Parts: sequence; C-alpha cells; structure tokens
Amino acid sequence: MRKVTGRTDHVVVVGAGLAGLSAALHLLGAGRQVTLVERDRLPGGRAGLIERDGYRFDAGPTVLTMPHLLEEAFAAVGMTMSDRLTLRPLHPAYHARFADGSRLDVHTDAQAMEAEIERFAGGHEAAGYRRLRHWLHDLYRAQMGRFIETNFDSPLSLLHPDLARLAALGGFGRLQPAIGRFITDERLQRVFSFQALYAGVPPARALAAYAVIAYMDTIAGVYFPEGGMHAVPAALATAATEAGATLHYGQSVTRLERTGDRITAVVTDRQRIPCDAVVLTPDLPVSYRLLGARPRRPLALRHSPSAVVLHVGTDRTWPELAHHTISFGAAWKQTFHELTRTGRLMSDPSLLITRPTATDPGLAPPGKHTHYVLAPCPNTAVGPSAASWHDLAPRYRDSMLRELEARGLTGFADAIDTEVLITPADWASQGHADGTPFSVAHTFPQTGPFRPRNLVRGTANAVLAGCGTTPGVGVPTVLISGRLAAARITGLPAGPRTTAPLPAAKGSPA
Repeated sequence: MRKVTGRTDHVVVVGAGLAGLSAALHLLGAGRQVTLVERDRLPGGRAGLIERDGYRFDAGPTVLTMPHLLEEAFAAVGMTMSDRLTLRPLHPAYHARFADGSRLDVHTDAQAMEAEIERFAGGHEAAGYRRLRHWLHDLYRAQMGRFIETNFDSPLSLLHPDLARLAALGGFGRLQPAIGRFITDERLQRVFSFQALYAGVPPARALAAYAVIAYMDTIAGVYFPEGGMHAVPAALATAATEAGATLHYGQSVTRLERTGDRITAVVTDRQRIPCDAVVLTPDLPVSYRLLGARPRRPLALRHSPSAVVLHVGTDRTWPELAHHTISFGAAWKQTFHELTRTGRLMSDPSLLITRPTATDPGLAPPGKHTHYVLAPCPNTAVGPSAASWHDLAPRYRDSMLRELEARGLTGFADAIDTEVLITPADWASQGHADGTPFSVAHTFPQTGPFRPRNLVRGTANAVLAGCGTTPGVGVPTVLISGRLAAARITGLPAGPRTTAPLPAAKGSPA
C-alpha cells in the first residue's frame, strides 16, 4: 500500500462529516496531532441537523447499518460506542407498500422474514429467500475485506483469490437477474434490489456485487440512534475532542499553501493552520480545486441521481407507517430510466417515508411527529438545472403531498405544522457536484480501483476521504473511507480492527 511520505505529525482534516471524523479518530489513535476544520456550526457534513419550531430533522442519511464500523472509530482512541451512543434496532427494518395494495414487513431476523415472505408470496418464495440469504452472506464475506475495506493502488490489486470467489458467486453479473435466480415475485425483487439506487445505478445495470448493500439493509440490521442520526457525528466529534483533536467550526477553507509537492498549511477565512499532511473530505470538485489538480480520466465522471427531501413536523401521524416505509409506485424500469436517462421527474414515484418519532418521540414537541419524505430525482446534469428548481420546487412539493394523500396518508397536508424542502438547488449550493448528495455513481468504470483514488498525483501529503472516493457512497462506506485515508498517512494496516457480526440464516453455515 502506498502511503504519504515524509513527516506526518500534524494532520489537518477538512470537513467534520462522518468521513472526516472517522479519519480523525483513527489518526489520533495512531498518535497524530489532528485539527479539524468545518464550515458549518456543527459537525456532520451531509449528516447535518435542521432545527425548526421545536422539531429536530436529520438533514442527511436516515438509515444506519453496520454499527461495528462506529465501534472501530471509537475503539481507535480507547473509547466504546455504548458509552457515547444508544442505538435501537428497528423491527421491522422497513415496511414496504406496493401499488397493488399489498404490504410487506422487511425483517432482518431470518425466521421472521421467511415467515413474512411465506405469508406474502407463498412457500416457494420463502425457500428462495433462504437461498438468497445464504448467497448474500457469501457475497459479503467475499467482498468486504478485499474489495471494500481496501486501499487500491492499481487494478492489479484485484488479482487475488477472492476475485475468483466473487466471480464464482456471480458478483460481476447484473443485480436484478442475480436476485431473480432466487425469488421470482417482482415485488420481492424490488425489496432486495432497490438499494442499487444508493449506488446511482438501476438494478438492471448494477453489478450483482452491490447486493452487499441489500445484505447490510436486510440481514445485518438497521438501527436508529437516540437523538436522531445527527447524534452519530456529534458523538464522534466529542470523542475526537476528548482524544486531543482541535475542532474549528464555522470556518471555510479558502486555499492550501504548498511548497513543491507538499501541502504546508491550510488557510481558512479566519486563520492559517500549518500542517504536515491534510485529509480532504469535501465533494471531489471542491477538493480538486483546492489541490489545483484534477486527475485525468478516459471518461468524465458520472454522478448519481439526486433527491428532493420534504421534512415535515405534523400534529398527527399515521400508525400504518413504520419507522422506515418504502412506498413503491407501479412503475419500476421506467422510473430508473427517467432518473438516469431522460432526466424527467418520476411519473410514478417510489418514495422513502421515514418517521423518526416512531422510535424517538423526543425529536418533536410533545404530541407532535416528524416525517421525512425522500423522492429520488434526476441530478442537474441530466434533469432540471439548479436554477430551474427555484420555480419548480413549490409545484413539486405540492405533487408530493398529493401523492402521499393518494397512497392513503389522508390529511397529510393539513397536518403540517412546519416544513423544510430540500431540492437539487440546495445540494448544489452546498458544493455537491451536479446537485446530488450521492456523489459519483458506482458504474463499473467508477468502482473499486477505477473509482477516484484517495491519493492524488502531484501532491505527496494529501489524502481524500468521503463518498466520492474509495470505497463509495453510504454511511458504512464513508466511515471506512476515513479509516482508509488515515492508513495512507500512518502506514498502519487499513483493514478492520473488529469483525462484523454475521447473522445466521436458518440452516446456514454462518
């Protein structure tokens, strides 16, 4: 593994999001002096916090999986996650609602899910689920250590026996047909393949290897932190401070000073901070601009679809909603075609509806409720421009409310006490390329060793972290990216310090 050369005693981490905080804790654990610089008034980055009229809304991700990665970050500085965070497992992990009126609870427990699928689609599909669960376990084992938790220096890094194992499992085929080998019910196939949208690729075109995200969602378990998702970066930042890091909030990095190929100082709008190395976690275009270099690629980077998010505080709720509810439209292939090809807003949307107060009532005033409605939409390179969203936003907000009412959430619009609408224009204003918070899509030319690497040619002591670089998009992967960035600086092994639990399927050797 290539590493940063020369002195690395003092590292400045730009951005106190999950990747930056993970990097900071792993660097601190290796004896480095760490300074974090964050432009916002709070830690979190994409996992930010919106406070409005007594409501607390998580501005970014709402799904937390693989908590052992958080354990690793705390353990790097001799702390334990349980002393900092209270995580509640969600049962069910999701509730799925389909256009034909059918309903399905998605359980991570093998026996509970098998029974639910048998009720929903019959014994044949339940048997297929058992085989699918075994395959997802095997896929996770084949991928995690070698292809996800790894610093790649070249495509030759792929040449390992685990590559053959992954190929034998069908990991280089397409996701949707791979899922179809085990379950034939189209509704169930959606439950185990919609996660491809996290990777920015339709299930019909995504690599089957990305079923590992379905493993995280549907087997490893989904959790919710007491205090909301923002409690995660808040706890990491507190741990970093107690371990000796210096955190500067409300400061924007304006430039990097350099001598030859080395960064010698990080300059903000308030101060100059000398350093021996730097970890950059902003979106790739911002990091490349600061570095004054953009790596050459044979093809331009393609970004994932974006999303419109409506945060609402309401004076009532709908008991049929779980903590996480996926409301699928009738269309499927057409939806992905619109999101990634034609650039049209979804004509028959599939929506993620999250009700955090189902688990933590303290996120709203007494007797009130919070709801988070996410509608995927094209990014600004494919669909409406950032400027056009200023006029489009109120109309699209109204269409979202009409859709929710049509799907059984009667009185949703009238129950709204306060609201915040986030569109691609807002993501773009935060510096996210093509108006998407989901960064670079996981197409084959942008996966593994072909993804933008965390070392940039021409700079000897700068490392990238975050969802645009290795290993990719999502809470688990950005936590890993921070550890991988730290390993580039410390030279310590980049592999995990703990082993993720492998929930056993009924009859599984796991």
